[in-house]
Amino acid sequence: MGQAHQWVFKFGGGSADGNATMRNLLGSKGANLAEMSNMSLPVPPGFTISTDLCNAYFANGHQFPDGLKAQIEDAIRFVETITGKGFGDPKSPLLLSIRSGARTSIPGMMEAILNIGLNDETVEALARQTGDARFAYDNYRRFIQKYSDVVLGIDQVEFEEIIEAYKDERDILLDADMSAKDWQLVITSFKAMILDELDDPFPQNVERQLWDAVGTVFSSWMNARAITYRHLHDIPEDWGASATIQAMVFGNINKRSAVGTAFTRNAETGEKAYDGSFLINAHGEDMLARNRPPLPLTRETRKNHGSEELSMEEALPEQFREFVAICDKLEHHYKDMMKLGFTIEDGKLWMLQARAGNRSPKAALRIAVDLAKERLISEAEAVNRIDPRSLDQLLHPTISDSEKRDIFAKGMAASPGAASGHLIFQTKDAEEFVNHGRQVILMRVETSPEDIHGMHIARGIVTARGGMTSHAAVVARGMGIPCVTGAGALNIDYDNQCVKVGSKLLRKGDLVTIDGSTGDVLNGDVQMHNPELSEEFATLMDWVDNIRRLKVRCNADTPQDAKAARDFGAEGIGLCRTEHMFFQDDRISVFREMIIATSEDDRKRAMDKLLPLQRADFEALFETMAGMPVVIRLLDPPLHEFLPNQPADIAAMARSLGLDVEIVTDRINALHEFNPMLGHRGCRLAISRPEVVEMQARAMFEAALKAAEKTGAPAEPEIMVPLVSIQEELEFVKARIDSTAKAVMKEMGRELAYKVGTMIELPRAALQARKIAESAEFFSFGTNDLTQTTYGISRDDAARFIADYIRAGVLEQDPFISIDIEGVGELIEIAAERGRFARPDIKLGICGEHGGDPASIAFCEQVGLDYISCSPYRVPIARLSAAQATLRQLN
Repeated sequence: MGQAHQWVFKFGGGSADGNATMRNLLGSKGANLAEMSNMSLPVPPGFTISTDLCNAYFANGHQFPDGLKAQIEDAIRFVETITGKGFGDPKSPLLLSIRSGARTSIPGMMEAILNIGLNDETVEALARQTGDARFAYDNYRRFIQKYSDVVLGIDQVEFEEIIEAYKDERDILLDADMSAKDWQLVITSFKAMILDELDDPFPQNVERQLWDAVGTVFSSWMNARAITYRHLHDIPEDWGASATIQAMVFGNINKRSAVGTAFTRNAETGEKAYDGSFLINAHGEDMLARNRPPLPLTRETRKNHGSEELSMEEALPEQFREFVAICDKLEHHYKDMMKLGFTIEDGKLWMLQARAGNRSPKAALRIAVDLAKERLISEAEAVNRIDPRSLDQLLHPTISDSEKRDIFAKGMAASPGAASGHLIFQTKDAEEFVNHGRQVILMRVETSPEDIHGMHIARGIVTARGGMTSHAAVVARGMGIPCVTGAGALNIDYDNQCVKVGSKLLRKGDLVTIDGSTGDVLNGDVQMHNPELSEEFATLMDWVDNIRRLKVRCNADTPQDAKAARDFGAEGIGLCRTEHMFFQDDRISVFREMIIATSEDDRKRAMDKLLPLQRADFEALFETMAGMPVVIRLLDPPLHEFLPNQPADIAAMARSLGLDVEIVTDRINALHEFNPMLGHRGCRLAISRPEVVEMQARAMFEAALKAAEKTGAPAEPEIMVPLVSIQEELEFVKARIDSTAKAVMKEMGRELAYKVGTMIELPRAALQARKIAESAEFFSFGTNDLTQTTYGISRDDAARFIADYIRAGVLEQDPFISIDIEGVGELIEIAAERGRFARPDIKLGICGEHGGDPASIAFCEQVGLDYISCSPYRVPIARLSAAQATLRQLN
């Protein structure tokens, strides 16, 4: 016969069946209790029923498998031997606790049940053993309450009502004033209510108590709250729950007893100081109930808080010294900041919990750096311990945890951070409000490049439509301001300057707050935490840069963006979108003049007006980057995006150009496209309007030479031709760039190094990369458009249904947020391989919004790209992610 499957793992008495590496099987709680037992720390003996059992329980129709009963009976005998007590023994009863567990914390699962094994007979034995009948009956009534709530399904409120009615009848103020006799009478009322509600008495059989509790633990894995939490956090159902059963120890026996929790370092700041609280002569529930304010652990904390009550260090000095020694031992053993739970029973310290402590992003950073400096971990391990996404909270304002959230609407978390301001719906109102000292939040159905002026002024942006790669999201991330997109419930009324969500209404000028990290739109103004970058941040980033292989550039269209990115450690510009420069007030009318022009001569005259403006833009960028590479993309969007669409705006444009409204309207209509994202844009526009290419190239070359003269650092423009799918398209545009370069160098009498490359954003370009690389000196993967053209999904409309795909399990994640490795990723791999074949020294980068996504950056490292480019405020996230990707490749 084969060996029976092991469902139960014992611990206690200085040994254990499991250890800390078995958290997937035993859950975090069970694995760490086993580890502490193996370390000979004082742990009440017990056993853990594994997550395997949970899966078997559901597979077997909520029935326990054969062999479990014998293993649990054996484990109980093990605990009885160590404690010298018997489960259900009327003379010396063993009482047990049961707690649910999993490899990670799952809110919504079963709460702990304490004192399993108490009944009408064993409660009398507990009273005799302790010499304290009140203690015994207080624990019995707590057990009945909790067990009835968790296992029998009777709301605790009904029990509290019985207690309060009893106290009112007898003028008893506090639970602490209740005597043993009082609790006995209350327990009688409890049992009568249970019998009345269930037609079944409260179970007196201790084995039934235990088995029903075990079943409840595993059933709670599939309750609605746990399922919702798992879905929100991508936790697989087959991870399963564990159940840990342990001998009870009591912190409420006498004044030499206590309960408490502690962090070995401050969980908010990361300071190396014990952080926690305790209560003397208390039950574990008392720590949560807050009927008595918990007391500080250390003398220093007590003094800092101005408390008169003694700290644990002062009230229980011997136990405190033992506890400190255990804290140090556990931190050195686990090489991490730990959260610990403990009970002191009549002077004896017992450890009930040890796990890596939750911490704020600020604390996580300091703890990782400090542990490396203390040589508990390596610098590489410190780098690996920081979640790149958590840096958002260090780089942007966040809403205080204490603030109540009055949610008006919800959308997609499109750009992190939080901001408050007065609500506006028209970009033209932004400047007026700000000039009167009132910050604004811009709310639109969707934004377009025409809104750019108001977007730059706003503190935050909200749109009813769009997704993570919509115009609003991309611009907001570039500016480092919060943005919420795809808030589909918003019913925006531009005419009446208001917005409705159901019966709720906000008007122009109302104060609102947006949280771009959660997608919340809130009523009113709320308190913020402002970001501050610590010395530890700088230290960690130094370690990051020593590890990573991938270069990190930024997407920047202005000198302000470029400077912010350099301050965050960017090593160049990976994407400058020249179209954003044309929307500034001093040039939009000239650019429209070029668009409306019907002859080449008229277009060239307009270009001559734009040349000095564009040259000044590029010169400022080159000066800011001071010799670092700068990739400038030629004009990409279709021309209609630069033109107004409202009659009043069209009339104003006609007046400014000195043309009839009908002529302007006809010209706008002639530029209309049914599918502009796949229409006359990018290199197609450059072929139709080569004078635009020549003007932009001249502006770049003249600016580069002037900037080099000013800074003393050579400027080397990298000119990117967008939307190429045919080698001949690139050849045509490149010829215009090269001829302009020769002319400028001859005129200025100086040589200039430059590169011409293309954006790989169409599937055909990826497949034809070998031929295209013969003409291109670099590829930059535009993953926003590459994703949209690979899937055939409009990135601006995807937000309407992608969430349905994810809920239905059709997609695991939004491909516009994290690269679709199987599809889009394969195209990138093909293009990289074929491009290198044709040109071994070709430079490969990525400039889509995926350049700031940690999972996508790991893919870029795997493929061997040379650099990634992202919005300025995501540069630190990209640097850290790149270092972690390098470490994964090395391992």
